[in-house]
Amino acid sequence: MRGTPQRKPPGGAKGGTRTPSPGAGKEPGGGRQRPVWSRDFALFFGARAVAQLGDTMLPVALAAGLLQHGHGAGAVGAALASTSAAFAGLIVFGGVIADRFDTRRLMIGADLVRVCTQSLAAALFFSGHVVLWQICVIGFVNGVAGAVFQPGVAGTVPRLATDVQGANGAIRIAEAVAQLAGPALAGVLVGFASPGGVFAAHAATYTVSAVCLLLLRLPPRVRTGAARALKGGRAFRAYLVEGWREFRSRTWLWGVIAVWCLYMITVWGPTTPLVAAEIVQDHGARSYGLVNSALGAGTVVGGLLALRLRPRRMLRAGAFGVFAFAAFPVTVGAGLSVAAMAAGAAVAGVGMAFWSVMWATSVQTQVPADVLNRIHAYDVAGSLAMMPVGQSLAGPAAGVFGPDHVLLAAGGMSFVVAASLLCVPAIRGLVRADAHGDPGPRP
Repeated sequence: MRGTPQRKPPGGAKGGTRTPSPGAGKEPGGGRQRPVWSRDFALFFGARAVAQLGDTMLPVALAAGLLQHGHGAGAVGAALASTSAAFAGLIVFGGVIADRFDTRRLMIGADLVRVCTQSLAAALFFSGHVVLWQICVIGFVNGVAGAVFQPGVAGTVPRLATDVQGANGAIRIAEAVAQLAGPALAGVLVGFASPGGVFAAHAATYTVSAVCLLLLRLPPRVRTGAARALKGGRAFRAYLVEGWREFRSRTWLWGVIAVWCLYMITVWGPTTPLVAAEIVQDHGARSYGLVNSALGAGTVVGGLLALRLRPRRMLRAGAFGVFAFAAFPVTVGAGLSVAAMAAGAAVAGVGMAFWSVMWATSVQTQVPADVLNRIHAYDVAGSLAMMPVGQSLAGPAAGVFGPDHVLLAAGGMSFVVAASLLCVPAIRGLVRADAHGDPGPRP
């Protein structure tokens, strides 16, 4: 078995004393290394897999339920936006809270809040008394709970498994399977029961997640820094400032997120709505479902690939996966056959899943454990902030240039984004934390 991963202390000089990386592979007190599939990681994996399955069911339930009760497509968008707006607006503060308090308890609390909100939504839909503002309020509360829950995910993985990359690969595969199975399961529940049944099932998934997290045993977290000596509002501000300072001190970190903002505006944002509209209009909803399934299958393959390959420079290897995403918008924009579009979606899924594992693992192993939740919050907020911009520009751009040209341009921008990642020395030169020898360039 390989020894405990080593990395350079943050801000330390080359050749200095090596210290274990965040989440390094020994239990407190110097015990055995933790494998990926320990009891505790299996519980965490189960919590995430089940909750992800429920989350992928939600859009189907909202669309079917609101349309059945006389609301239009705009109401569905408003209900979904209420959740995403709360999540994106508050996740940075959620990162501060996750670094200040017990992460596991916060995640359990967030799950229990969502058990209550989704149970209430189920009762509303079962009763037939569905008022849009009530559904939006429920969505907003869910977004707040998600903003408290999500930052702790990044900090929990390296505390549970020595093989952080393997753990991220397994979680990514579970997410892909959920994306494949969730909408289909929601459709079955809507057909045999009602949209209220989907919300009840969604509440049940959060119950399972909370129970798994309740049984979880996390090793203690190292806490350092001047902010720990402060209390109240001063401590909150100090944590926020400290997180931002740690974030901007790492060129590879903020560099990737800056490039990713461009990706969200020019690639992912326009691709999501325009691909759906083009395929459904030209080939029907069944073909769109097939292409989506191919995307999910490719994501599973990309996760499996990330379990096997261990590149020394993870972000450089992952950037080549970003090139592959171009196959999705290009095949649709070029008006190719459904089979060709499915193949393009599968290739895109492989590339993006591989990138996501390389990126998540780099963040979780290169960033100090006591600021990791805040850094992850900045990562998520930076990515989400630009996605609605790209989505809102998709329609006007398609009206001026045509949807096919916009999709082809999105494919071209995939190459620009990937090339931009490779052009930044701090990004392409970052060496994985558990590599032997020099840990790579300083932030």
